Amino acid sequence: MSDAKGAASRPHIAGAVTFLVGVADDAHSRTAARFAALRAARSGGSVALVHVVEPPDFQHWAAVEDLMREETNDTAEVLLASIAKEVVAITGTEPSEHIREGRIGEQILGQIDDDPSINLLVVGAAPPDAGKGSLISWLAGQLAGQLHVPLVIVPGDLTDEQLRDLT
Repeated sequence: MSDAKGAASRPHIAGAVTFLVGVADDAHSRTAARFAALRAARSGGSVALVHVVEPPDFQHWAAVEDLMREETNDTAEVLLASIAKEVVAITGTEPSEHIREGRIGEQILGQIDDDPSINLLVVGAAPPDAGKGSLISWLAGQLAGQLHVPLVIVPGDLTDEQLRDLT
């Protein structure tokens, strides 16, 4: 009993699991990506990376806004390429890479809705003293009824040895 975008409508092939990793330029995102890559490598699955950029809040001159958007996208591409390199080192396969613009939670849901092959959402949790975690807070507070794939929260301070033991 699920809507058109729900879990029941998602095609699933045993062993063909796609892990969508929400990434930002921080250590806990890289930990989440390594976790997903290790799980994918062990299960024959794949990894998709998504980075969400906030739209520029500069409306005075269109040319300046376009330049800001271009620079932000360039930075996002470099970030995704760097994390993708780590995923390839673990899985031997290229992850799909996605840059989306807008509100982070809405764009994560949009990526899941746009790609029915995604089976799990993986996010890294910042250590408690980092004072971050807006995506996780939003996911937990707002998405309870909207997220139709399992959410895996990976502690961002796990070591590579701990990641290997868990996967």
